[in-house]
Amino acid sequence: MERGYKGLVYHTHGVATADFLRVGGKDVEGAFLPLGPAVVAAQLPADHPSRSVGLDLVSRYEKTYGAGSFSAFASHAWDAGLLLEVAVPVALKKAKPGTKEFREALRAALESIQGLRASQGVYDLTAENHQGLDRRARVMAQVQGGTWKLVR
Repeated sequence: MERGYKGLVYHTHGVATADFLRVGGKDVEGAFLPLGPAVVAAQLPADHPSRSVGLDLVSRYEKTYGAGSFSAFASHAWDAGLLLEVAVPVALKKAKPGTKEFREALRAALESIQGLRASQGVYDLTAENHQGLDRRARVMAQVQGGTWKLVR
């Protein structure tokens, strides 16, 4: 590094963008960051539960917005949509949109989602756990050759 630091450098998942790599260039080579599996979907083991969903998302996204445009932020929005795809039909059976009853039914439906394979992990939501993700939702990557490389 320019100041002579020789230790390991870690970033947060918030830097997982093409612009970070472009602007950082050689100065960010070797840096580590934890991130959701979608960013490195093609590098995940074949049996990883987010691999196929992530590959599908990256393909669709880059078909629309161009090669290399995908970032972790797109996967967060995608997964929110997947959660709503499951929960809204359940809530609609119980109440009309725009009502307090619908909002309560939607919350209950979201809190009952189990085993939803998504681009950022497998969602198992409960009333006590609104994140619903386990260790499979985080991988470690390193900047190598100007791109993200899965470390583990």
